[in-house]
Amino acid sequence: MILSMAPQGKKVNIIKVTGKEEMRKHLANLGFVEGTKVQVISELDGNMIINVKDSRIAINKTLSNRIIVAEG
Repeated sequence: MILSMAPQGKKVNIIKVTGKEEMRKHLANLGFVEGTKVQVISELDGNMIINVKDSRIAINKTLSNRIIVAEG
């Protein structure tokens, strides 16, 4: 599933980051890399606050739709 569909409060694993090279590099710099556990803290109108590597990152729906995650 894509990150924007992940349930709030549940930890999920990043399986893949899609998109153009520039977008993937930007997300990697924010900590969104394959194998990382992330948690959705809150979501409002598609904009999300994500807990990744002990930091809270705000991303928009466009970016969250590029991150493929799985439970566990």
